[in-house]
Amino acid sequence: MDGTALTCLTLFLPFLGALLAPWLTRRMGHNAAWVLALVPAAIFLHFIGFSAEVADGGIVTGGYRWVPSLDVGFYWLIDGLSLTFALLISGIGTLIVLYAGGYLKGHKQQGRFLSFLLMFMGAMLGLVISDSFLMLFVYWELTSITSFLLIGFDHTRQAARRAALQALVVTGGGGLFLLAGLLLIWNITGTTQFSTLFAMAPQLKESPLYLAALLLVLGGAFTKSAQFPFHIWLPNAMEAPTPVSAYLHSATMVKAGVYLLMRLNPAMGGTPEWQTILPVVGGTTLLIGALLAVRQTDLKLMLAYTTMASLGLLVLLTGFGSPHAIEAAVLYLVAHALFKGALFMIAGIIDHETGTRDIRKLGGLRRAMPITFAAAIAAALSMAGLPPFLGFLAKEEIYYALGRFDAWSVVFAAIAILGNALMFAVAFAIALKPFLGAKVETPKPAHEGPLLLWIGPAVLSLKGLAMAALAGLTHHLVSTPMASAIAGEPRLVEISLVPHLGVPLGLSVVTVVLGVLIYRNLDRLRALLAGVLADIGWGPDRGFDQAMRGLVGFSFRLTQRLQTGRFDDYMTVTFIALAVVLFATPFVFGEMPRPPVFPKDVPWHELAIMAIAAVGLVTVVLAKDRLTAIVSLGIQGFAVAVIFLLYGAPDLSFTQFMIETLVVVILALVMTRLKVYKTDHRPFRQTLPDATIAAACGLGLCLLLLTVTQSPFDTTLSDFFNLHSQAIAHGANVVNVIIVDFRGTDTLGEIAVVMIAALAILSLVRLRAGSMTTRMADNDPDAGEGSA
Repeated sequence: MDGTALTCLTLFLPFLGALLAPWLTRRMGHNAAWVLALVPAAIFLHFIGFSAEVADGGIVTGGYRWVPSLDVGFYWLIDGLSLTFALLISGIGTLIVLYAGGYLKGHKQQGRFLSFLLMFMGAMLGLVISDSFLMLFVYWELTSITSFLLIGFDHTRQAARRAALQALVVTGGGGLFLLAGLLLIWNITGTTQFSTLFAMAPQLKESPLYLAALLLVLGGAFTKSAQFPFHIWLPNAMEAPTPVSAYLHSATMVKAGVYLLMRLNPAMGGTPEWQTILPVVGGTTLLIGALLAVRQTDLKLMLAYTTMASLGLLVLLTGFGSPHAIEAAVLYLVAHALFKGALFMIAGIIDHETGTRDIRKLGGLRRAMPITFAAAIAAALSMAGLPPFLGFLAKEEIYYALGRFDAWSVVFAAIAILGNALMFAVAFAIALKPFLGAKVETPKPAHEGPLLLWIGPAVLSLKGLAMAALAGLTHHLVSTPMASAIAGEPRLVEISLVPHLGVPLGLSVVTVVLGVLIYRNLDRLRALLAGVLADIGWGPDRGFDQAMRGLVGFSFRLTQRLQTGRFDDYMTVTFIALAVVLFATPFVFGEMPRPPVFPKDVPWHELAIMAIAAVGLVTVVLAKDRLTAIVSLGIQGFAVAVIFLLYGAPDLSFTQFMIETLVVVILALVMTRLKVYKTDHRPFRQTLPDATIAAACGLGLCLLLLTVTQSPFDTTLSDFFNLHSQAIAHGANVVNVIIVDFRGTDTLGEIAVVMIAALAILSLVRLRAGSMTTRMADNDPDAGEGSA
């Protein structure tokens, strides 16, 4: 199997695993997680095989063409950025699948959950590997759909359903903005692939449509990565089971927006708009997220809001534009994936083994849960930016990028210091408060979790330590290739654990001191923030509910106005629109047909057929009852069928005969079943407008047919079918070959539609017959005695 086919198979492997997950879980129980974890593990091994080539500056592309004329295909791009994301998604995904096996042990829907999880993994993997605009958008929306299924997994709870719907509305709506932005970029540059877009960066940036394209793309990125004020779905997504939260916040959906910004940085970055909007929105999100994290007492909500803050920091760095800002974003993204995944799983272990996530009701768990405690300390040290963990390297690089002395840098450096200090306090609150102090009685007797639960956080915590200790190897394989891909030019990352005196180290010390002060006064700060939020009252989350209620109310009123429930109203509007289109188009474009010229030597039998059709038309108009009108209508159809026959189309004529016969019979049967007047009882004031509309439609269609017949006949298709019908399809009857072979799928669809309609009619007839039988039995006083 060649590399292209193997990569394609790898992209579809999670969906294959999703199909097998329910069956495996029924057979093996929670042990199925060990088997299903082989899916992301195999993906990880496949992509790690590209590490050496990508580290040497190589880029791997491949895929399959779909619509060549539109340059649309299933293409992928593997460089430092996409490879790092693919390894995070598959590597952390392996641990999450194992963790889910232990966390949902004994749950009757565990198979369904693992299936959703693997589908989500496949969607995210396809998103980050995509080179095609269309491929990225399809996977982008698929992440929204699969996250909806995961967040609303416990669909019996209203809170879970609301959270799932909110996430779908916000991120799905952002996806529509992204689609519009990608289409606009395609219109500006003429390309639909990222690998060729980067060379067209000057053309894109100089376009007058650049700002519109940028705002549309940012709409997609900001909603996906929970930037203020689109962050509301992220904390509410904590209604999902903890494995979802750990995966969603560490390596997948919430980083999709950040990934998109990093991917587009070479093509759209470096402009004043980019370097203004991203830092401002990112800095605002960082501060608000960190403050809201301090306000919480639920472990998962504390982590959720720090994720929001971290995403803001990543957006800030991606758009800041100073030297080393991209390198700082790369290091922080990887470090965050490791420590946040570990901390979420630790919060899940605490909840699973004690029965509560409320930090105020936890304490003294260190002896009962020593492995969890050790993993929590390691992850918290990395989140706090302390050595010897990868988070320390990231924080030093952040301050190296922001630590300049112009006003712009000073403002955002201060924002970063305050945000990092708040997250420092939250990290140690999660890692220390549940484990230290006096033993607190919990709803469940506390004990260490099983292997499937703690193996994930232990591996991720140690990974954060190992990557910092082996910084040279980390930079060679991960940081430098990723930073180079984002910057669009070679970048070298060299930072190590050896501290260097200077501004970055000084800002780190300020952060630690401020973080310790916040940690020691956490309860008072929490109470203060609670009071401030209570005074503010209204917020984006409540605004979402109000917006949804307003949308539903507006839709209801609009539907009441437009959908009157009367079929004749709908028909009237439809035919008025048809008449307007038929007349407006030729008048606007000057395409009125020439007056027809009637030949003088028309055979008498053709004139007779036309006369029969005219008689049928007059009879329809003047008929005194509906049955006569129906039969007269069939006369016109039969006359047309004879004309087809005379002009050498016997198969078409036969079809017309059959259809007209069936129409007359069916309409006659329907009329006998419906309770309608035998004659038309409409008053003249209603008949006149209806007749006018009918005449306008008829005349408009007549003008259209005259225009078509007066246009030069293009024989291209006719020549093609005549030439190939027998050679390719082995059929002498060209019409039959077109229907059965060249338009086989279309014909199959038509047959399917007819079959569905027939089944629906059959169901209605049987339902009507059953109800009539029931009514007859109810009205028959002897029916009960006869039954007895």
